[in-house]
Amino acid sequence: MGKDFYKILGLSKGASDEDIKKAYRKLALKYHPDKNKEPGAEEKFKEVAEAYEVLSDPKKKEIFDKYGEEGLKAGGGGGGAGPGGQQFFYSNVDPHQTFRMFFGGADPFAMFFGGDDDDGSSGGFSAFPAMGDPPIEHELFVSLEEIATGATKKMKISRKVLNPDTHATRIEDKVLTIDIKPGWKQGTKITFPREGDQSPTSIPADIIFIIKDKPHPTFRRDGSDIIYTAKINLKEALCGTTINVPTLESGRVRKLQLNEVIKPTTEKRLAGDGLPYTKQPTTRGDLIVKFDIKFPDTLSRDQKDIIASALRY
Repeated sequence: MGKDFYKILGLSKGASDEDIKKAYRKLALKYHPDKNKEPGAEEKFKEVAEAYEVLSDPKKKEIFDKYGEEGLKAGGGGGGAGPGGQQFFYSNVDPHQTFRMFFGGADPFAMFFGGDDDDGSSGGFSAFPAMGDPPIEHELFVSLEEIATGATKKMKISRKVLNPDTHATRIEDKVLTIDIKPGWKQGTKITFPREGDQSPTSIPADIIFIIKDKPHPTFRRDGSDIIYTAKINLKEALCGTTINVPTLESGRVRKLQLNEVIKPTTEKRLAGDGLPYTKQPTTRGDLIVKFDIKFPDTLSRDQKDIIASALRY
């Protein structure tokens, strides 16, 4: 009976490309002979590479799924071996080359386990220094309503992806899901490690989304507080009035009675109607009401006399 490449990688038939990559990554790191000196580790390392080379190649995988290892040896015909027993597909797999191509020529032990061994050596990978592409940053504009309640954003990116031969690339779209947490502040960064363009010679860049406040037609943000500017006239500022203050909850308003004289510097706080605090999302900041007082353009002599008389100290 031929080899079961799925079993070698600890997978079941029908495993996805992502599952195959994850399994190879885990087992290649585990059995690499520069890190694992146990008997049989090197042979296991070769088997894992062989399995990956077959299952990561759609053509080889299709033949293997139909005919097993013998089908690969026969070049896909399903019978015995080809002329002279030649194995057309995978007999000359170089596990170290597979390893280097998979990890982009970088030191995966440095990436995953912090670098050098205790004796100062680098596990045999000093000839392949890590070459990481710089992070790619995108601004993500979020409304105050989304910050107030939390939201889910789906961002589609296009990137270069290595073909199974690990040499050529193709363009592939991918959707990244971002869960916006209530109260997130402008400048919050969400990082998707190594989701940038793939290359045989470098580590893919991290994709970073940076939260930006989307301009709001009614409110302005100040940390966890939001600011609303109410427009009132001079009579209302001096004599008092009641205003309706909108909130971030659609359709809900708060009535604010103004009994004292309102100055251009006056502020009113409506507690708990701001944005959630990031670390305590059940607690909210305040809704701050500021005032834009409209003064008349002109006054008649009688109006001036009345005002002067009323304001005589």
